[in-house]
Amino acid sequence: MLYAVLCYEDEKAVSAWTQEEDDACMARLDLVQDAMRAKGRLGPVVRLQNTSAATTLRKNSGTTVVLDGPFAETKEQFLGFYVADCDSIDEAIAFAEELAKANPGSGAGAYEIRPLAIYRPGDVTPPKG
Repeated sequence: MLYAVLCYEDEKAVSAWTQEEDDACMARLDLVQDAMRAKGRLGPVVRLQNTSAATTLRKNSGTTVVLDGPFAETKEQFLGFYVADCDSIDEAIAFAEELAKANPGSGAGAYEIRPLAIYRPGDVTPPKG
């Protein structure tokens, strides 16, 4: 079963990290990711840019409005996600627990784990520059 592991954290706390703190966190996360990758169980991993770069399209009764920002209603923002191929929800939870240990963030935060019903791998090449 494929699971999405959605990462939520206070982006102000994460954005306040020095480059060295960010690099250290990424190195710890790489170790957790490498373990899943070595099993051939890790799909896309995405780190989102800050919410200040977000755009929201809202729909209502067939009309759409495009707005600047994510308009999150919580202190925590959606920062990124993993796609992991796990044999059970318990394995997906264990993966999320390892990610949480590797990423101290603000001390709070959350990892939402959701089974994926449809998976179509893409052929995404990061932009150059």
